[in-house]
Amino acid sequence: MPRSLNGKVVLITGASSGFGADAAVLFAQEGCQVVLAARRMDRLEALAEQIQAVGGGAFALALDITEQTQIEEGVLTVLDRFGRIDILVNNSGFGRLNWLECLDPQRDIDAQIDVNLRGLIQMTRAVLPSMLARRSGIIINMASVAGRISAPLYTIYASTKYGVRGFTDALRREVGPFGVQVCGIYPASAATEFAQHTGSNSASQSLGPFHRLDLKSGYVARRIVGLAKHPHRSLVIPGWYLPILTFDYFFPGLVDWFLDQAFVKRFHKLEE
Repeated sequence: MPRSLNGKVVLITGASSGFGADAAVLFAQEGCQVVLAARRMDRLEALAEQIQAVGGGAFALALDITEQTQIEEGVLTVLDRFGRIDILVNNSGFGRLNWLECLDPQRDIDAQIDVNLRGLIQMTRAVLPSMLARRSGIIINMASVAGRISAPLYTIYASTKYGVRGFTDALRREVGPFGVQVCGIYPASAATEFAQHTGSNSASQSLGPFHRLDLKSGYVARRIVGLAKHPHRSLVIPGWYLPILTFDYFFPGLVDWFLDQAFVKRFHKLEE
């Protein structure tokens, strides 16, 4: 039976837009105290006011997920204010899509690793001791179908999301016996700000049908809240991606050939 979320303290990273912002509103509607964490304090304060205006509980927390000191101080701030963190939603992330040799080493490669993987791990590490002490907690890690199947242009983004997947599975087995549940969610591309930050280049624009915006942010947010009510190991959305993932697992050579013919040889600059 789905659990009640009323009164739970939920910390959401990347809460200033997209999945994080939409999930924050839904968690507040469930009666949660929602901590909104991100860099853009103006957006967080506006969202907190929106939630509070309809009777919800929200607290804005300025946090750069790439700064270790801010992570540790932010978690202490939440624990001092609320006494606990019941649910952690690791939602911060972004992607830069281009051929590997065209990616900037710092802005595109290091930054993705810092935000998508290292920051997620360090945030979890900071929150985990209080959950283990209480023998209770839920950690929801935002991955991507790119963490289950890799495509051209996604070399670094897929690397980080495969890393999130491995971290999620290992941590679940590590802390599950002590009452802390760890879930991974793997959505396909969605209509959020993500697409605005992938980079404007001929390679990413040529993705066409390979990179449709299939999902609505609100739908993904509802599934996040659903995981908090009924935690389970892994959630791939939309469900029709599962046959694609299965096909890639059993027939990777055919997938390589298809992408080679249908995309790489058509659009890579070396083929011009």
